[in-house]
Amino acid sequence: MAFSGNFMCTSFKTELMQAVHNFTASTGDTFKLALYDNSASFTAATTAYTATNEVANSGSYAAGGGTLTNVTPTSSGTTAFTDFADLSFTSATITAYGALIYNDTAAGNPSVVVLDFGGAKTSTAGTFTIIFPAADATNAIIRIA
Repeated sequence: MAFSGNFMCTSFKTELMQAVHNFTASTGDTFKLALYDNSASFTAATTAYTATNEVANSGSYAAGGGTLTNVTPTSSGTTAFTDFADLSFTSATITAYGALIYNDTAAGNPSVVVLDFGGAKTSTAGTFTIIFPAADATNAIIRIA
C-alpha cells in the first residue's frame, strides 16, 4: 500500500502564514477532495493536487474530485479547527485507498491534507461517501493546536 498515514501537508502550514488559504464558509476558497488508487504516494511533503494515480471517472466522480462544503473555522480552548460537510459520489464504481484535499482556487492547486483510508474502500455502481469526523477541537479534519 502506497498510502502511509494521514498528514497535514507541511506546505499548507507555511501557506497559512502567507494567507494562501481562506476557509470562510460561502466566501472563501474552493476546496476539493480527489480520490486515489494504491499506486499514489503522498506524504506530509505533498505540495499540490496531481491527476497521477487518481481513480477513474465514474458516476458523479470526475477528475479533480468533488467540491467540499466548508464549515466556518472556529476554536475551542487553544485549538482552532475547520471541517467539511460529508461528500458523496453517486452511481460510482470506485476503489480508493486514500484522498487529497486541496485548494482549487489558489494558483497551483496547493495541497492541504492527505487522507489514508487504511485499505481499499469500494463502491460498485453505488454511492461512495466520505464521512468527515465531528467538527470539534478533538476530531475535526483540520486542527491547529
